[in-house]
Amino acid sequence: MLLHRRRRRRSIQLAALISLLLLLARDVAGADEFVYAGFVNGSVTTTGAAAVLAPSGSSGGLLRLTNDTNEVFGHGFHPAPLRFRNASTGTPLSFSTTFVLAIVPRYPDAHGHGLAFALAPSVAVPGSVAGKYLGLFNTSDSLGNGTSLIVAVELDTVMDVEFGDVDENHVGIDVNGLRSLNATPTGYWHDDGGEGGRRFENLSLNGAAPLQVWIEYDGASARLEVTVSPAGTPRPTVPLVSRDVNLSSAFVADDTYVGFSAANGAAASSHYVLGWSFRLGGGRAPDLDLSKLPKVPSSPGSSDKKPPLTLLLPVTLLVLAVVILLLTSSVVGVLYARRRRRKFAEEEEDWEREYGPHRISYRELHRATNGFRDVIGAGGFGRVYHGVLPRTGTEVAVKVVSHGSRQGLREFVSEIASMSQLRHRNLVQLLGYCRRQGELVLVYDYMPNGSLDQHLYRGVDPQAAGLSWERRGRILRDVAAGLLYLHEGWEQVVVHRDIKAGNVLLDANMNGKLSDFGLARLYDHGGDPQTTRVVGTLGYIAPELSKTGKATTSSDVFAFGAFMLEVACGRRSVVFHRSDADDSPPGLVELVLEHWKAGRITEARDPRIGECVDEDDLEQVLKLGLLCSHPDPLRRPSMRQVVKILEGAAPAPEMSPDDLGSSITLFEYSEAFDEFVGMSFPATSEMTTIATTRTSSSHSADEKRTLLFS
Repeated sequence: MLLHRRRRRRSIQLAALISLLLLLARDVAGADEFVYAGFVNGSVTTTGAAAVLAPSGSSGGLLRLTNDTNEVFGHGFHPAPLRFRNASTGTPLSFSTTFVLAIVPRYPDAHGHGLAFALAPSVAVPGSVAGKYLGLFNTSDSLGNGTSLIVAVELDTVMDVEFGDVDENHVGIDVNGLRSLNATPTGYWHDDGGEGGRRFENLSLNGAAPLQVWIEYDGASARLEVTVSPAGTPRPTVPLVSRDVNLSSAFVADDTYVGFSAANGAAASSHYVLGWSFRLGGGRAPDLDLSKLPKVPSSPGSSDKKPPLTLLLPVTLLVLAVVILLLTSSVVGVLYARRRRRKFAEEEEDWEREYGPHRISYRELHRATNGFRDVIGAGGFGRVYHGVLPRTGTEVAVKVVSHGSRQGLREFVSEIASMSQLRHRNLVQLLGYCRRQGELVLVYDYMPNGSLDQHLYRGVDPQAAGLSWERRGRILRDVAAGLLYLHEGWEQVVVHRDIKAGNVLLDANMNGKLSDFGLARLYDHGGDPQTTRVVGTLGYIAPELSKTGKATTSSDVFAFGAFMLEVACGRRSVVFHRSDADDSPPGLVELVLEHWKAGRITEARDPRIGECVDEDDLEQVLKLGLLCSHPDPLRRPSMRQVVKILEGAAPAPEMSPDDLGSSITLFEYSEAFDEFVGMSFPATSEMTTIATTRTSSSHSADEKRTLLFS
């Protein structure tokens, strides 16, 4: 009997213990917040080359995702899965995380492929590959062709053309593939406290110095924001990169793991995570106490061992020979430079010293363009040449502009220096400038497929079919994203003032890039744009400019509306020379309105598009183009609204053709509009960056300078 009671008591105790363990396991699995000030074994589940290093002088050790081994990857995930969607409603939950990382290359000039924070369906990520796939994807699903259920923020240290990377040091937002939805070079907005407000500071992911990353996701707005800064500096108030990502649309699995992945390719880096905090369900993740985090190890390629004595003599002789060779070359170079000084003499005044980093020597440009022989375009302000910078191998377009007047030159060079800091994948990069003997030389990125108007109106082959609607739609979205960055994404507002197909260039992959900032104007966010001379291209100039003389973001939206109609209809905004048999309206807005009133708005499209057209998308673009072209600036949407509508993240505002038609009629007979149409404007601004055909100009030299420096 006594034995029976003991057995019964033990059974009860065992059942209680099992219940307690199950309860604890359930609590761990349902945890919505954790903080790792350093790591210990069991903090994260590691696979591949990843490991938790033993603590050294701190409360926790390092999570090392990769070491100095080539062609490997490593994962470190929180051991319990989390649910990122509300179980009853399916709506996404907000989450917040911050972590400190460091990337230590084995050699300064050769490094791995980077690190990513990821939401994944398993801790092992089956089928993942090292190298450029970051240990998260493989050749079959890296371009978004599969359903990998992976959302990641990549901190990429290699530029891969296959994925459309912006450079070799960027942060991007990835959904089910490595072609980032949005990406930008790594850096942060630093508040300098002065009149200038904020300035952008570049950061190197491969600098071995610890960086802190904050990632915030708002479930209500589906907005994902990423912020980066050096560890120990205050958190920047402006995110580096952001994007709408709806986690409720099958982008993540019901049970999702959260953690890190990193990979090496032909070269190696050690990828470390020093500390990590995470919160799911609202509110910010807890702050990390950086003083408690472990230290970053020194480069694995470094060594304190002294070289053998047998190597000292050969090395010394080699260094001596190199020094002698360099000295000899320097003497020869100086003598050669003196001979050619007159030929390559540049103009440079004291005030230009502050813009020194943006100057490119005339000698270098002379070599790059084969002595300015390879002409690829010409316009009213000079010629454009193709070139290859000898030091970097970068293809460039070099525009040589005559400037016979000194008026406005200093202001123009100042704006060149400012706008050369613009960084966006849908903007043609202005690389620098040079001044020499009455010439201003501007250097841009080279776009091998020329300007969009060539493909809209002539095509590379006149007998070939026109651009498909899918490609035209992608180009419209590219230009809209670039224009939104100019209006809201930089430290100042940039008003382009000359948006049209001729100023949209196409890279090797036919991605659209907005170019030609020769007429652009800058002013501070919240500030008042200054009154200037009305410039631009007839048909793209907002009617209110004739009254106010102030170029604003709204006037850019008007031009973008005309550009949207131009791309969809394959016709210029205003037709000046028409045949007697052509009874269509001379204005593109009126033409599209006529088709809309007749219930056939999509018939206004370019017939060269063909039959394979998304009719709903085409109709939305045409109506949105009309809305952006509204004569009343208060009725036009902002570029942020335009981008959301084009991306399908927001519906287009309701508008009827009668409403827009009556508004146009009202403005046509108003005093302001009469004044506007009576003014004399050039048919084109003649500032196309890489135009590939010569355009005639009847402007005088004074008119050209007015357009260039207005």
